[in-house]
Amino acid sequence: MTNKYSVAQYSVDNILGFINSGEISIPEIQRPFVWKPKNVRDLIDSLYNGYPTGYLIIWQNPNIRLKDGREAGGTKILIDGQQRVTALMTALAGKCILTEEYEQKAYKIAFNPLAQDDEERFAVQTPAHVKSKNWIPDISVVFKPDFNAFNFINEYMQNNPEASTDTINRAIQKLLDIRTCQMGTIILVPDLDINEVTEIFVRINSQGKRLNESDFAMSKIAADAKYGGNILRKAIDYFCHLAVDPNFYEKLSTTDIEFMESEFAGLLKWLKDDKEAIYDPDYNDMLRVCLMHKFGRGKLGDLVSLLSGRDFETRTYKEDIAEDSFNKLTAGVKNFMNEYNFKNFVLAIKGCGFISEKLLNSKMTLDFAYTLYLMLSNSKEIEKTEVKKLVQKWFILSTLTSRYIGSPESQMDRDLRNISAKGFKAFLQEVEEADLSEAFWNVGLVQNLETSSINSPYFNTYIAAQVWNAEQSLFSSTTKVSDLISIMGDVHHIFPKEYLKQNGFDDKSKYNQVANYTYLDTGVNISIGKQAPCEYFTKALEQCKNGQCCVGTILNEEELKNNLKTNCIPERVLTMQASDYDEFLLERRKMMAEKIKKFYYSI
Repeated sequence: MTNKYSVAQYSVDNILGFINSGEISIPEIQRPFVWKPKNVRDLIDSLYNGYPTGYLIIWQNPNIRLKDGREAGGTKILIDGQQRVTALMTALAGKCILTEEYEQKAYKIAFNPLAQDDEERFAVQTPAHVKSKNWIPDISVVFKPDFNAFNFINEYMQNNPEASTDTINRAIQKLLDIRTCQMGTIILVPDLDINEVTEIFVRINSQGKRLNESDFAMSKIAADAKYGGNILRKAIDYFCHLAVDPNFYEKLSTTDIEFMESEFAGLLKWLKDDKEAIYDPDYNDMLRVCLMHKFGRGKLGDLVSLLSGRDFETRTYKEDIAEDSFNKLTAGVKNFMNEYNFKNFVLAIKGCGFISEKLLNSKMTLDFAYTLYLMLSNSKEIEKTEVKKLVQKWFILSTLTSRYIGSPESQMDRDLRNISAKGFKAFLQEVEEADLSEAFWNVGLVQNLETSSINSPYFNTYIAAQVWNAEQSLFSSTTKVSDLISIMGDVHHIFPKEYLKQNGFDDKSKYNQVANYTYLDTGVNISIGKQAPCEYFTKALEQCKNGQCCVGTILNEEELKNNLKTNCIPERVLTMQASDYDEFLLERRKMMAEKIKKFYYSI
């Protein structure tokens, strides 16, 4: 059986030396440091007292064949232990690190060599420690190469004449001994696949965040010093952060001058004024879209291999493949970040009715839709005027069929290969015939609407259809469904919840059926209260005759009937009571499914 890893013991000094020399790459060092200052203090205290601090995990990159035929040894990447090593670098070496607030900061740990028994020996530096004669306010001075223990202790004794020289000497020496403390290191062999690496990580560090392919890809990118990987990693990270927090741009523009001078800075500047929340990608989404539209692959594990230079046919690793892969990924990131591309894609999604993030329930579906937008925009097969419509249709289709919910990577991979082989239009027609049959519209979708999940993709698509058709909300002649989604509205029960509960419907999953939901103006909802449908719908009809508003604002009988139809309410609701609830749900599901069908084919 082939060994999957080796175990070694390295001193703290050795590990920091490996990092400084570049022998081990710690790519996450330049991403936000999530430990709190007290965690740094606790790590130093553990090392001082000889307590175990857990294993580091290093993944040895495979050897790669250079263009001149020579073979170069693969770099080592620290995939677990970044926070501990970063803590050591800031506390012992005094290096600044990037905080969660994206600020460069050194975490300074104070040391009290006179501490006894339960007294605090280490602390996060405060002004009190700087003023104190007993405390050494920053232990990094002790670990500097030119540190002179004799002079340092003499100076300390001058400020603390009552202290014992022997006590201080022992404390300083014990502090310095942290450099020789051993840390267990697991080195994974190069030919492990990502699933095996992840499994080993989980078994060793069950409390840690589970690694995924995007984490490995980001590590590969950040560890690259030859093809601009570090700046590329920053571009990805900063774009995703700005998409959520546009105000971050002001801080970025003054704290990372190197990045602001790069070609990527101008590509993300537009985000500082962007308030749209329809699609706020993280680096997993960004890498996935770039992989799919530039490499034609759906599995992020392939990106890790390609960035390592893997030749999938010969199973060897070559420099020209790594270089080409970085070039493609860089081009993909630029396409993704492009303001015109991104904004027009978002407009396409909003343009087919999905105007709010609460109508979206799958990032994977959005990822593939953006991939498709980028692919079709550069396709000779598709007219530019058709791109938006085709992306919208595919987004609705994949939402309705939950195409990218189960085993999404495999499905994406298959779809990309089929699009490449058949052309998108032919493939779309093939999928429509298979997945959107009459049985789907008349039976499958009706059954799928039998759910109490307000985040159901089927209910969300129904609402999108109402938005697309610019339909008025129930009982309103002035307020559109889109207004209620965008501003203040919420869904309400057509058969009021309390009314149903009073009539024996105690099961939450029963009275909260999505077929019992509709968007209502708050004032209308209050006027309905706990009334039976037959009561308040009849009042709405009567006000069309007497001209006195009681339920909503519609005062014309024909307009009311049209309003019921557009909101998929059967006219028989005028006589419906609690005993008719099940019948109402079934009839409304059929009407909702029919609306969704017409919506899809009207795109």
